Amino acid sequence: MLRCEGLTQTYLSGGRELTVLKDITFALEDSGFLAIVGPSGSGKTTLLGLLAGLDRPSRGSVFLDGADLGGMTEDQRARLRGDKVGFVFQSFQLIPTLTALENVQVPLELSGRPADERPRELLARVGLAERSHHYPAQLSGGEQQRVALARAFANRPRILFADEPTGNLDSATGGSIVELMLELNRDFGTTIVLVTHDLTLAGRARRIIRLADGVLANDTAA
Repeated sequence: MLRCEGLTQTYLSGGRELTVLKDITFALEDSGFLAIVGPSGSGKTTLLGLLAGLDRPSRGSVFLDGADLGGMTEDQRARLRGDKVGFVFQSFQLIPTLTALENVQVPLELSGRPADERPRELLARVGLAERSHHYPAQLSGGEQQRVALARAFANRPRILFADEPTGNLDSATGGSIVELMLELNRDFGTTIVLVTHDLTLAGRARRIIRLADGVLANDTAA
């Protein structure tokens, strides 16, 4: 489902070249659940952005569901993300003027697909059937992240990228979000790539990659 080869990312900082990632190579099978861990500054979020096609690497290649992201234009990568990729972020990224249901409907509307019963079904799946007409400000942090998770699955993505999705939540609520991700991964077969600093949550994944100073320091089954 996902493969990267020799992935390297460098930036110019103060006239000097700063290497954020160096020669990252691994592959992830379809329906896999991978956690990427490491200390702050180790390159986790940079790697996630490259894997999702949000940025281009300085060197190396990324293949997502067989497609070479490096050979695509930005418009082509955007279409690929719209068709096959879901995202969940630490800050929820909900639209404050839309209800929970309307937020989940947004990906369908953007892709020109009919807003059928799937958004309601997904909200029910994450335990928010009775909160569908509430606005984000009327929801707790955990409830907002559940809406974000439902929205990420609205387009039936082949792969979900989650960047510190529990970072703004207490440990119990964060644990419930990861359990939901595991459930959706199992039932829908969606491949999940999770970036987290929490080793306990990472242990819920089936595979853990550890970054240190921009290099792949360890790759183990959880």
